[in-house]
Amino acid sequence: MAEHDPYVRYRPRPRRRGHGLAAIGGVLLAAAILAGIGWGVTRALDGDDPPPPPTEATDTAPALPVLKIVFPEGFTRADMAKRIGEVNKIAERKRNITPKLSPAAYLKATKSGPIPADFKGEEIPNLEGFLFPATYEFTQETTSKELSRKQLEAFDRAWSDVNLDFAKEKNLTAYDVLIIASMVEKEVQVPKERALVAGVIYNRLKAGMPLGIDATIRYGFNIPPTQAILQSQLDSDNPYNSRKVPGLPPTPISNPGLAAIQAAAHPAETDYLFFVRKADCKSHFFTASQAEFDAYPRAGLQC
Repeated sequence: MAEHDPYVRYRPRPRRRGHGLAAIGGVLLAAAILAGIGWGVTRALDGDDPPPPPTEATDTAPALPVLKIVFPEGFTRADMAKRIGEVNKIAERKRNITPKLSPAAYLKATKSGPIPADFKGEEIPNLEGFLFPATYEFTQETTSKELSRKQLEAFDRAWSDVNLDFAKEKNLTAYDVLIIASMVEKEVQVPKERALVAGVIYNRLKAGMPLGIDATIRYGFNIPPTQAILQSQLDSDNPYNSRKVPGLPPTPISNPGLAAIQAAAHPAETDYLFFVRKADCKSHFFTASQAEFDAYPRAGLQC
């Protein structure tokens, strides 16, 4: 891709033939008759009574109880591992069940796994972004690897509905789209704003501007949403510091749902370059003007 293309982004890359049916039937019948005769002779010689006719087995093992775990859109791998620990405690306390799932085993299982062909060739350090958020059923015998495979299968089904033509026109890869979707998922609470936020990200990439999305900084430094971002973190060269480092972060920062992925693949085509949270702490004000962005009243710490 040409070096001058404004969409090129910087991202650190740490049958044999057989007898007829009639013939087969005859052979089987003869074998059955001979077997019956042999058994009858043997039992007569032994002086034993013939056995009772066979009956259906009734000693079947009971089915294991089915449990459920919910992974909301926007959860990270760490969030999902924590949720597993919480669900395990509930299962033990309320159902007297000890699941095989464990947070540590889940984090290990989600280091790698089968992903769609669109992502082959990418440097993907772990499965962040590919762990499709949904409600999953499991039993006490379900392993963390089996659960993660269910999530990857769900992602594969969802991803098959995504058209990447527009993103490819902008020299963005499938992984780029997934990264953008993860940011959209963390930033947007009002559904109609998904495509708008995605559009701002596209526009800022084209303009060579830092994305300025604090959710990436929180992910890179593992900062809780209730904790302020420090100036030293804003000044850092951490690759997730989208206030300072241009381009996309190295990996997704959450596991997005299909709506966010579709928005990232089909952004709104506007001239917006900025957005800021409104006082309702849910919706955003969008503008193409730096002055309007700077002058817009900030919602403050209550959000």
